[in-house]
Amino acid sequence: MVFSSAVFLFLFLPVVILLHTVIKNNKIRNGLLIAASLIFYAYGEPVYVALLIGSVAVNYVFGRILSVRKSKALLAASIVINIGLLVVFKYTGFIVQIINFIPVCNFKVPDITMPIGISFYTFQAISYIVDVYRKEEREDVGFFDVLLYISLFPQLIAGPIVKFNSIKDSIKSRNVTLDGLAHGIRKFIIGLSKKMLLANSFAYVADSVFSMNTSAIDMRLAWLGAVCYTLQIFFDFSGYSDMALGLGSMMGFDFPQNFNYPYTACSVRDFWRRWHMSLTSWFREYLYIPLGGNRRGPGRKILNTMIVFICTGIWHGANFTFLIWGILHGVFMCIETIVTKDKKDAGKHFNALAYIYTMLVVIIGFVIFRADSTGYAFSYIGRMFSFTSLSSSFTVFMGFLTPVFIVTAIAGIIACTPVVPYISAAVKDRKLRTFLNGLSYVAVGAILVLCIMGLAADSYNPFIYFRF
Repeated sequence: MVFSSAVFLFLFLPVVILLHTVIKNNKIRNGLLIAASLIFYAYGEPVYVALLIGSVAVNYVFGRILSVRKSKALLAASIVINIGLLVVFKYTGFIVQIINFIPVCNFKVPDITMPIGISFYTFQAISYIVDVYRKEEREDVGFFDVLLYISLFPQLIAGPIVKFNSIKDSIKSRNVTLDGLAHGIRKFIIGLSKKMLLANSFAYVADSVFSMNTSAIDMRLAWLGAVCYTLQIFFDFSGYSDMALGLGSMMGFDFPQNFNYPYTACSVRDFWRRWHMSLTSWFREYLYIPLGGNRRGPGRKILNTMIVFICTGIWHGANFTFLIWGILHGVFMCIETIVTKDKKDAGKHFNALAYIYTMLVVIIGFVIFRADSTGYAFSYIGRMFSFTSLSSSFTVFMGFLTPVFIVTAIAGIIACTPVVPYISAAVKDRKLRTFLNGLSYVAVGAILVLCIMGLAADSYNPFIYFRF
């Protein structure tokens, strides 16, 4: 089940929110959310519900033991089990493909269906275990608390990756308020519109271009496809995150922000402060710092940075394209670390040349990320910088530039910037602020109507990050 499906929007969500609001007993509320989350997951992955519950049970047992006995061996065993689960379901085929590069090897590549959301809930499980080991969690955490934390449906499938510490108080006791409901509904609809009205529109162009043979693509079409995919993945993923945050707000949970206008960054370093912030935070806290962070000299800092970004790339998928994407960002992060040493605010202030450089890295990186193979990726990038003009490609290029697409592109570019928040913050008159706030809810209502029309037109596309 996905947030932008009719079943979720018109049946599952209203029933769950209504019952959760009416019920006042927190334990019953938690039971409702656990049942709803398992139904939500079973709708798309009925076979793997047992795997999810089993993962929670194993991590709960390790957590109970580690809460009374601080053992590095037990901590290592729990992490190995979690990573092993991820390796078996996500990377077995990829590992076999690598082994088959050896001339004497010709193993059959297993076809293993990856459980939806396994990358996200495995990372949450690891963070819980590590925090228990560090004594950041109490000993009185119950099994159903951990089950709710890991399986909670708003963030189960594609994040944000939430620390238990950030929502444990809400699990124990939370208030559902009208303000929280109103804010959550508004946030959810904005996220839905990012997916339905923007991401899906850009996806049509990006998918069309990336399905073409690179020999039929010239510079104009290559850049159009690359930019459209860059916009698509942002609105697709940030839209899902906004919906998750909105759902959390409706039910009294405060999830961490996952995006902060990443396409306004003027350095790759600042981009990663703004893009998929919960994943960046997880790698910093549970990998980069344990490796030594920046405390062991510049050489070790660069090595640790590269390890983190290699892992970031691999986390996204079992393909050399994701690995190269991670390495690309890691290399530029290291270069910036060397060049901007002692400049803590580097990349935070707007600079035209720095912005162009950053967006070039981001866009080219996403071409590699989107491509089915490394060969196609590098061939596509070559077309982006080839001045050969193809009349057939120009015809396709102009065919995409419809009035609707141009309006959508302008709206998308504006939505990538904090223009609206800046304007809102600049308004000081109380009456005008009240009027604009009311007007914003009218606009959100109109957006919801457009989204429903999109559903009726069967313009659904799955979220990109469901694959990870």
